[in-house]
Amino acid sequence: MTVVDAHHHVWDLSVRDQDWIAEGSPIRRDFTVQDLAAEARAAGVDRTVLVQTVTVPEETPEFLALAEGHELIAGVVGWTDLTRPDVADELARLRELPGGRYLKGIRHQVQGEPDPKWLLRPDVRRGLAAVADAGLVYDLVVLPHQLPACAKAAASLPRLTFVLDHLGKPPIASGALEPWASGLRALAALPHTVCKLSGMVTEADLASWTIDDLRPYADVVLEAFGPDRLMFGSDWPVCTLAATYGDILDATRRLTDPRDHAQIFEATATRVYDL
Repeated sequence: MTVVDAHHHVWDLSVRDQDWIAEGSPIRRDFTVQDLAAEARAAGVDRTVLVQTVTVPEETPEFLALAEGHELIAGVVGWTDLTRPDVADELARLRELPGGRYLKGIRHQVQGEPDPKWLLRPDVRRGLAAVADAGLVYDLVVLPHQLPACAKAAASLPRLTFVLDHLGKPPIASGALEPWASGLRALAALPHTVCKLSGMVTEADLASWTIDDLRPYADVVLEAFGPDRLMFGSDWPVCTLAATYGDILDATRRLTDPRDHAQIFEATATRVYDL
């Protein structure tokens, strides 16, 4: 079975700081595409989607060029300022750059926005409409209290596929399901929404998480979205705070029905990101 990792990152701190990584963190070092290739191939991963890390315009062209020159990376989820008046022109410009054909989606760190209704601002919704017009998808990296705005934004933009990263970051370490589960189900009720089985271990206890800790959250997502709207993502190298690349792949397999693996590990990502 072909395996697609729909969510990973790379960065070079000599090129650009990753200011979201705390000083002294084990991941505050370079992670290159060569590092990724060694990890992915050892785990049996065939293709990947490279996802933005910082909100600067220079990163996306760099990622597109990386994809152009690497057989493993099949798609890029980049960043652009959705509120800029010429966002449609900027998306078209990115598509014309070297590797521009690998641009599959756009993401913004909505989790860092103080306004829980940021996605509903008129300038943001205009930018989201431009993403839809460009034939791209939109990745949501949000916190549980922002899920209601995600559902409202998605309901108002039925032409745009919304991909929820990391299950919407449920509070796995605490064991609480609500209000996260209700917010997630409301989003999943919209047919043009998709979710990544990613980022769970870093929302759990980093040192002592177990499959049983993750299962209630995975079960909610499986029931809400179904396997045809779920895709595997490693969230490497962030996942290495709690697990190896291989551990994440194994955990996702154990949390899902083998009959659904072809969908979750390949078909959904291939379809949604047009890989």
